[in-house]
Order: sequence, then C-alpha cells, then structure tokens
Amino acid sequence: MIRDYSDFLPRRASDAGTHADLSPLQALGWQPFFAQQISIEELSATPPVRVVEVHRNGLHALGDGIDTTLPPRADLTVGDWLMLDSSRPRSSRVLERTSLIKRRAPGTDRQEQLIAANIDTAFIVTSCNQDFKVARLERYAALALEARMTPVIVVTKTDLVTNPQSYIDAARAVSDMIDVVALDARGDAPRTELTRWCKPGKTVAFLGSSGVGKSTLANALLESQSIATQTIREDDAKGRHTTTRRELHAMPNGCLILDTPGMRELQLTDAAEGINDLFSDVQRLAARCRFKDCQHETEPGCAVLKAIDEGALDAGRLGRWRKLMAEDAFNSASLAERRSRDKAFGKMVRGIKKLKDVRR
Repeated sequence: MIRDYSDFLPRRASDAGTHADLSPLQALGWQPFFAQQISIEELSATPPVRVVEVHRNGLHALGDGIDTTLPPRADLTVGDWLMLDSSRPRSSRVLERTSLIKRRAPGTDRQEQLIAANIDTAFIVTSCNQDFKVARLERYAALALEARMTPVIVVTKTDLVTNPQSYIDAARAVSDMIDVVALDARGDAPRTELTRWCKPGKTVAFLGSSGVGKSTLANALLESQSIATQTIREDDAKGRHTTTRRELHAMPNGCLILDTPGMRELQLTDAAEGINDLFSDVQRLAARCRFKDCQHETEPGCAVLKAIDEGALDAGRLGRWRKLMAEDAFNSASLAERRSRDKAFGKMVRGIKKLKDVRR
C-alpha cells in the first residue's frame, strides 16, 4: 500500500527558514512528492538516496547517513532520487521526477541524453556581449517549460556595456511568463537578486553557454570559490569549458545548486508543449486563422500574417517558432521510430527464445 510519509519529516522544506531546520533528506531536496511514491516496507528495505554527481565511471549518491558510489546507468542523471538496493545497486528503483532536462545527444544516432532531474528553477544565463542570442534563450526557455521548471533569464556582465537595457528588453521579449534579472555576477548582486528562488530544500540549475558567468554566479551564492572559473576569449567572447561535470552544491541556507557545463549544441526533443507555452502569443493568433490547418505562409485570413503586417508580431519570432517546432518533430519522430524498432527487436528475440524452449 502506498502511503504519504511526508508527515514523518520534521518540516516542509518550503516552510524551513535555515539549513538547520532541514532533515538530512530535506537538505538533499526531498519533498512530499517523492515520499508519496514509497511504501513503509520499501522505505525500510531500500532507503532513498539522491544522485549528486555524475562521473563517467559511476554516480555519487547521498542519503540519510549514506554516501555511496553507484554503477553508471543510462536512465539516471544528476538530481535523480532512487530507492537504494544495497545488494543489487543496478536494480534500485528510480522515483518519478518532478522535472527532467534532456536533449538529443550530439551525433547522428539521435539518442536522448539526460542532463538533470528534479530541478525547481532553471536560471538561463546569458551575457551582454556576442554570446547574447534571442534564439538561444528561446531554446533554453522551451526546454525549461517542457521540463516543468520555473525559468528565469539572468543577464550578466551589465557592467561591460554602456546600454544594457537593450539586452534586457530583448530578453523580456522572449516571454511575458518569464522573469528577467540583470546583474553583475561579481559582488552581492546574485545573492540579493536571486534569493527568492533559492529557498532551503529547493534545487536550482544554471544553464547556458560557456563563459556567460554560470560558475561565477554559483560561487557567489555558495559564498565560496569552490567552482573553477575562467575568462572568455577576447576576440569572439566565447567561453572556455571550465565546468566538466554535473554536480550539486549546497548553499549555506540549504538550497542546492547545479552548475552545468556549457552546451555547444542544444537539440530539442519531445518538447512540443514547452515550445507552444513559450510561443503562446503565436498560438493565440493561430487560433484566429480562417483555416484550422493554416501554415501561416500565404493563406487568406491568416491572423498570424496579419499581426506581422500590423507590427504586432515580429516575423523573426514566427521563423524561430517554425524552426523549433520542425526540429522537435524531427528528433521526436526519430526517437519514436528507434523505440518502435527496439520493441520489435525485443519481440523477435522473445519469440526465438520461446521457439527454442518448445524444441527442447
């Protein structure tokens, strides 16, 4: 029988004021959502642990009085909660996630790559230089919305330009549902501007290209220099890969921070809902088109094209929506086809084994 064990925890993480108020599991991000998935029998036999660090040769996991290394698994990523089976670690059950960041892995085989799980807030970091690209911000924002996280755009290095407002305005145009914070990552600004998302027991992640200041922001919140940083290349404002692995770090107040390596390529897959949420303005206009299957190209009575002609919608935004939808459809279809082939292959193998058993 599944029961809610959240009552067994001292306090809800959202109500706790300091790190000292958290239980050992709450300090790792444990929430009632996870407690509701387990039974008392499972809790006593297989205690919960969270993956806090991913290495090529294993997974570092922590729990209440537990510090262990697990064998690598393709279905696990940093931030995951699982019920630890000490005798058979590979059989440990993964708990349902509150959120999951994934992308189409680089390469031609169109595999999925899991980036992080159970993140509450995604700080999408960009900077006031050549790195700033609206299309990239939209891509990360769609990823965050699809993953059911709260996206926040953080514009850094405002001290390096004479007019940071143009960057801020462009970031705000991404979506009226997303908060935009502009700051200098050095000093006290990160702690004062980002505090409302960094609550005890919560988990936040910094996403973005290399060199935009993700690690500097993380260090400011951690009040340490535990994460290495590097300056960008002056000729093209490109960052150098400093963070090489995905790892959770604990803030003094009990919030957990994930500093991720910069991703040169972020291909969306299974993200149609996130894209539609991000481009809700386009969706609202499309609902007013004369034809339900309107492609917004040359059709009469197209509300989207009319909005572009009247200056109410930017043509570039429509083009970026089309690109993301086409990319997601292609990658998602490819993954669905691969899953179908895997299912058919498994069925064939089971049939062969069954035939061999009959012959014996």
